[in-house]
Amino acid sequence: MNKSELIDAIAKDAGITKVAAKAALESFIGNVTSTLKKKDGKVSLVGFGTFSVAERAARQGINPATKKPIKIAAKKVAKFKAGADLSNAVSGVKKK
Repeated sequence: MNKSELIDAIAKDAGITKVAAKAALESFIGNVTSTLKKKDGKVSLVGFGTFSVAERAARQGINPATKKPIKIAAKKVAKFKAGADLSNAVSGVKKK
């Protein structure tokens, strides 16, 4: 599913226009992004999952074309950990 398909599904499920669904999705994405940019930013949606930021340390890598060692800089990366409800739904486990 791509972004436009998601907008269509949101509009249909919520009984709203595609314009309103797109605005809601853009707002969600913008708010998650701005929260993660903050120090110790984290967004938790109970049952769905948690968006957070992880720091990757600098490390040594290998250029696959030349086989020479290269330095890979440290960086921050976005991370998502699925919640229990989402994990169970994907794995096919039924709720008790």
